[in-house]
Amino acid sequence: MRAILKKSPLGKLAGETAIYGTSTILARVLNFLLVPLYTRVLTDQAAYGVVAEFMAYIAVLQVVLVMGLETGCFRYASFAQQKKDPLQAGKVFSTALTTVSVVAGLFLAVVVLQRQPIANILGYAHSPKAIVYVAGILFLDSVTAILFARLRYEHKAVKFAVFKTLKICSELGLNLLFFLWAPRFLTANPQALLGRFIPAVPDYNYVLFSIFLSCIVALLLFLPQLFKKKSFAFDGTLWRKLMLYSLPLMVAGLPGILNDFSDRLLFRFLIPADTSWRAQMGIYQAGIKLAVLINLFIQMFRYAAEPFFFGQSGNKDAPDTYARVLEYFTAFSMVVYLFILFYIDVFGLILGANYREGVAVVPIMALAYVVLGIYFNISIWFKLSEKTGYAVLITTAGLAITLLINVLFMPRYGYMAAAWGHLASYLVMTIICTRMGRRHYPVPYAWGRIGSYLGAGIGLYLLSMLYGHWSVPYKLALNTGLLVVYLMFWARMENFYGKLRKLRQRP
Repeated sequence: MRAILKKSPLGKLAGETAIYGTSTILARVLNFLLVPLYTRVLTDQAAYGVVAEFMAYIAVLQVVLVMGLETGCFRYASFAQQKKDPLQAGKVFSTALTTVSVVAGLFLAVVVLQRQPIANILGYAHSPKAIVYVAGILFLDSVTAILFARLRYEHKAVKFAVFKTLKICSELGLNLLFFLWAPRFLTANPQALLGRFIPAVPDYNYVLFSIFLSCIVALLLFLPQLFKKKSFAFDGTLWRKLMLYSLPLMVAGLPGILNDFSDRLLFRFLIPADTSWRAQMGIYQAGIKLAVLINLFIQMFRYAAEPFFFGQSGNKDAPDTYARVLEYFTAFSMVVYLFILFYIDVFGLILGANYREGVAVVPIMALAYVVLGIYFNISIWFKLSEKTGYAVLITTAGLAITLLINVLFMPRYGYMAAAWGHLASYLVMTIICTRMGRRHYPVPYAWGRIGSYLGAGIGLYLLSMLYGHWSVPYKLALNTGLLVVYLMFWARMENFYGKLRKLRQRP
């Protein structure tokens, strides 16, 4: 049975998801450990808000600098694989790596030369080095994005996992070093070299400098690959095909990433003047971190699923496989959703006291991430049918919803409007994508079963709110029972009990 599972497409996807998941979970757990540090050392909520603002800039600009070439590489390398031409597959990645390195390198040079004017415009005139750190992070992350994509294509999940884990571990270690040791050291040694990079008083520069150094570590791990003879081989004809396929994905990805982070960019303009927009964003960012487990699962699933979906595209049973994957994804996502919300009283203690009001956004953001994961599954149709231009329409519609809700309600409701904006936006994108997919690449999704999983999870959470005022031990005990109820419901939906009886009856 185990051998059959390993050979089956779903078994292979599950195996790679487990490996990617192990590394991603470890990486995010280590990163998550920084939240108590940030929210306790940076007692000024505005300081953590600045970190959130810079991370939003990084997320948006990286989409531009990578230019959609990760997915483009999967597409054209898969064509080469089908023709059994590994040299052509390698040329796909080398052409993409050269393109990204040149574009991101030029961006880095311009930002470094103009760091002070940029810092003045953003209101950080006293700290232009933060602008340099952001530009350095973008350059290094963009280059290594192609290198990590090649590991995924080659199914080197273990190597991918090790490299990712080492990067995050270095980031964690550097944060601990800077926050716990550097202030005392720099106070005692004001002329030390380290003082040129971070101040003696902890602020957002500690976080940015730590990330920048960890990105250097990641690039160093790939040096053997970069020194190979054909690592930067460039094919002009292939480049044109790659860019024609990938740029629409980048254009589509830009509204998508703006949809994810535009709320953090809008805080500066929409929060009333008598309220600190940076403090509001700091509280909001801390609350989002508690919903990270859902986003974590989506990310580790995506690492394995994207090349898997392309690999299955040539099989006649591919649509049925995609439909089944979405069912499993939704059912398990709701387990994570309930786990977070049922034990939110425990998770909330992770945040510093000044940030705990941000827990209010967790139920909304957790559900938004579930819907976003469903959208990712469904959106495979426009990538497989090479109708990537439709992605622009879908993500732009989602961005319009986000902007509308934030502009109308953020001045009055603050970060709560931002959370509801995400949920509404992802839901609209999923509906539009589903309707378009039915015409261009029909997949027999079992929406009744998928809706049952979503309804059961949301219903059980609403039920738990009826005794939300009880003492924590009683709430946790009852919530554990409700979680078991959901698992039993899932087992019944999948006829697990019937399958188990048949297995026992076998000689």
